[in-house]
Amino acid sequence: MTTIEPGATGANLLARVKSLLLQPTATWDEIDREPATLNGLMKGYVAPLALIPAVCTMLGLLVFGAGVGFGGFGVSVRFSPVYLISQAVLTYALSLGMVFVMAAIIDGLAPSFGAARDRVQAFKVAAYAPTASWVAGAFMLLPALGIVSLLGGIYSLFLLYKGLPKLMKVSKEREVSYFAVVLVAAIVVSLVIAMLVSSVLGLSGVSRMGAPAAISGQVNIPGQGSVDLAKLAAAGKAVEAASKQIESGEGPPATDPDVLKTFLPASIGGFTRTEISSSSGGVGGMSGSGAEGRYTRGDAQMTVEVLDLGAAGALAGMAGAFNVKSSKETSTGYEKVGKVDGRLTQEQYDNASKHGEYSVLVADRFMIQVKGDAVSMNELKSAVSAVGTARLEGMAKGS
Repeated sequence: MTTIEPGATGANLLARVKSLLLQPTATWDEIDREPATLNGLMKGYVAPLALIPAVCTMLGLLVFGAGVGFGGFGVSVRFSPVYLISQAVLTYALSLGMVFVMAAIIDGLAPSFGAARDRVQAFKVAAYAPTASWVAGAFMLLPALGIVSLLGGIYSLFLLYKGLPKLMKVSKEREVSYFAVVLVAAIVVSLVIAMLVSSVLGLSGVSRMGAPAAISGQVNIPGQGSVDLAKLAAAGKAVEAASKQIESGEGPPATDPDVLKTFLPASIGGFTRTEISSSSGGVGGMSGSGAEGRYTRGDAQMTVEVLDLGAAGALAGMAGAFNVKSSKETSTGYEKVGKVDGRLTQEQYDNASKHGEYSVLVADRFMIQVKGDAVSMNELKSAVSAVGTARLEGMAKGS
């Protein structure tokens, strides 16, 4: 019987979580050998852990609200308890469903990469890989610690990268391609879940909370033939190096938050910095840090963030190893993901509200994110330039 079958103690559950975060290679070996059932994995492991982000996000929004820009001032928007409970229940149910969907995708793709189909092994991967993301969801109780939640999501990609080929018995030569295709599938499933939450709850302008406002547009996912194998192989080596650093605890330390503050100028294109803050944290052998500045110009407002993802950046950079592009147009705006000057970028803009967001992944380690109200997309892109991508790339090379 596996340590997380029904009837297992809470101590065993916590022990499995701890070992998977701190000793992933050895723990995946143990998971590979131990017997399990889908029912046992779901009830004894997935169900309790998936509750963490759903409940903590609900409580965080209930206590602190959601901060948005309006008329040049910071406003905390409060949601009704009924809405927050509905959102938590729906998100939780869809999270459980995502585990089944991802298990089916992993199992179905196995023969394409020289592996035999095994439903239980595929379910193990889908059940255990999100562990870091679920645990880090506890930090959603405090919005200021959101960067730790981000690191948890990235660390779950690392867990997927380590566990997928081991449990599905994929050869060394094909494990990176298998991981890449499963990763794209996971991204698409996550987008669909976000769309469902938005659609069912009947929200508008939810993109500000991280979910698309409507189900529309197109997502172009290239097949295996469109993957640049040279870039993918290089990315695989970078991920392998990062995984060794993460597991050994010898990864690069997070940049001092005070250093990241120096990347936020006192003014940007007529906008004056009115507030600046920083934070740092870690999960599962990874550390990260960030600095945030708020800028105003009359009724216009921008928030500029500089985040150091540390060794986990190599995992985030996997998306740049193959041409995954997405685009969506609405009656008032657009969203798209692509590459600019070789850097992975994401942008979205709404012409009606004049709200926009622009982010850039720099040197597979740093992320610059800019959000603004009553601004143009050109002003958001100028803010990224003002932070200085070249300087961040230089710092990444010197670390």
